[in-house]
Amino acid sequence: MSRSSMWPLAALLAPALLQAQGVAFGYVPHTGPAHRTTFTVRIENVSTATTLKLSNLQTAPAPNAPGLWVVHAEPEPLFAAGAKDRARGLEPLAEDGNPAVLAGAVKSQRGIVASGTFTIPIGDAMPGPALPGKAYEFTFTAEPGQQLTFATMFGQSNDLFFAPGDRGIKLFDSKGDVMSGDITSLIYLWDAGTEVNQEPGLGPDQAPRQKAPNTGASERKPVRLVNDVRDGFAYPKVSEVLRVTITPAGAMTAMD
Repeated sequence: MSRSSMWPLAALLAPALLQAQGVAFGYVPHTGPAHRTTFTVRIENVSTATTLKLSNLQTAPAPNAPGLWVVHAEPEPLFAAGAKDRARGLEPLAEDGNPAVLAGAVKSQRGIVASGTFTIPIGDAMPGPALPGKAYEFTFTAEPGQQLTFATMFGQSNDLFFAPGDRGIKLFDSKGDVMSGDITSLIYLWDAGTEVNQEPGLGPDQAPRQKAPNTGASERKPVRLVNDVRDGFAYPKVSEVLRVTITPAGAMTAMD
């Protein structure tokens, strides 16, 4: 491979209710200064060789690509659901797995507190996609009132990417407790609306098969959640491709 505007409801619920519903994340107390916490995020590719069921009766894995993370104090740092791409670098990230342009653009963007890229899977020596069983990790520091957003390309696509809702993930609750655990359920598969979609895993203009970056029929549609019925293609669930966890330093467990 080369190179809705609402908080997710679950992120606002109390940890006790989250546990009662069987959700694997919540807000937990932590040691250290209440105003500043270091978090580590792990994005693991859990797809297999048979995750994608293709129309030619074959199967394929679903690697994800190098991506970008931002800590932000204002909503919609990378895109706004229902609005067209801002032409600041989301397109090369979503079409070619190249986060460099967007990484440069966000450095001067209002409301961005910190940012960075993840390009090398754990255990690898060179930048590249996260194949089944591989994972990216990144670490950042944030304060109450700040959110996290990241984006990573769904590699077997023309312009699809995984990201939280457009307002990001709320890292602290009103008490100053910190987000912790498996946050895969807060991640969605988005369509950047910049290139005409082809069947996942078979399209000739998709990164694993295209002759060059930025290859394929362009379109100018809004960024929106992927819809199987609208596209006529079968897409895997996010949880069939990724497992995303967030671990705050000094987080307390039920045994503390």
